[in-house]
Amino acid sequence: SLEEMLLGAMGGSLGEVSALMLLLGTVFMLWKKIITWHIPVSILGTVAVFSTALHLWNPAYAHPLAVLMSGGLILGACFMATDYVTSPMSAWGKIIFGIGIGFIVMVIRTWGAYPEGRSFAILIMNACVPLLNKIRPRHFG
Repeated sequence: SLEEMLLGAMGGSLGEVSALMLLLGTVFMLWKKIITWHIPVSILGTVAVFSTALHLWNPAYAHPLAVLMSGGLILGACFMATDYVTSPMSAWGKIIFGIGIGFIVMVIRTWGAYPEGRSFAILIMNACVPLLNKIRPRHFG
């Protein structure tokens, strides 16, 4: 059930079980200004919009909240994709980066052979980071 997914009372890989604890960790990192909101919100927002559209089109597709809380999506969106070295520097670059990850995750989950596309999506979009950094270059120094 959705409550079990939120609280982590279900099976899963280490670190991806409790959506509530992952979100609390994300709020802490946002509060301490370790990360910005751009990447997690754009990934989760894209997945929410895509899964809602699929669910409204055909109710056989999973409920959008179940899609958001299942697998390692929150772990990837909040902790893996926000890595300083491999994420874009500009705000618009981060938003496009997150939208790309969310879209690729949903394509792989919906029509791909793998049940979880988070790692592939992050790696594919990491290859696009040099291009995203040229949108509005941020110079240091």
